[in-house]
Amino acid sequence: MHGLVNRSIQRFVQGTYGDDAWAEICRASDLGFENFESMLIYDNAQTNAVLASACVLLGRSRTGLLEDMGTFLVSHPDFNGLRRLLRFGGDTFDEFLHSLDDLHDRANLALPELDFPVLELREHSASSYSLQYMWRQHGFGALVLGIIRAMADDYGVLVLLEHSSIQGDDGDFDQISINLLDNDFTDGRDFQLQVGT
Repeated sequence: MHGLVNRSIQRFVQGTYGDDAWAEICRASDLGFENFESMLIYDNAQTNAVLASACVLLGRSRTGLLEDMGTFLVSHPDFNGLRRLLRFGGDTFDEFLHSLDDLHDRANLALPELDFPVLELREHSASSYSLQYMWRQHGFGALVLGIIRAMADDYGVLVLLEHSSIQGDDGDFDQISINLLDNDFTDGRDFQLQVGT
């Protein structure tokens, strides 16, 4: 697993539950260290051990924990770079959703060593979509659900989201059903393309 993923888990736990909780999770996972490096590659077993320990020690389900992490990564000020990257997808939530098809290729250009999931949007009507999420690492669809939920808030739209795991002919994948209920629910968060000087 790429260190960016592991480092994001670390920052989420520390930012939400504190440094002591993170230290306890590291001990329970038998990592032998407490800080992931963003640009290193780690064994997938270490990531799964950390998530399993976090679920036990924090009393959370893996799905709930990862969904909250996705929301955290978009909404926390320390991760403004990710929010900005996602907002470059368009001026509206609809444009943002359509930009997700290209996210895999854009991520590969920036970080070729990052095994990034493939996202495929299907539009069923002007207000109904489904987003298929395919990745070799199972169980991270809830993270994408949290990101989509946070981005809807960011754009000020009201959506109904539903996450499910699907067994298909080409393998298992996650699907997020997205129903737009109100495109002008709130003003959303301020966003400027240019960073202030």
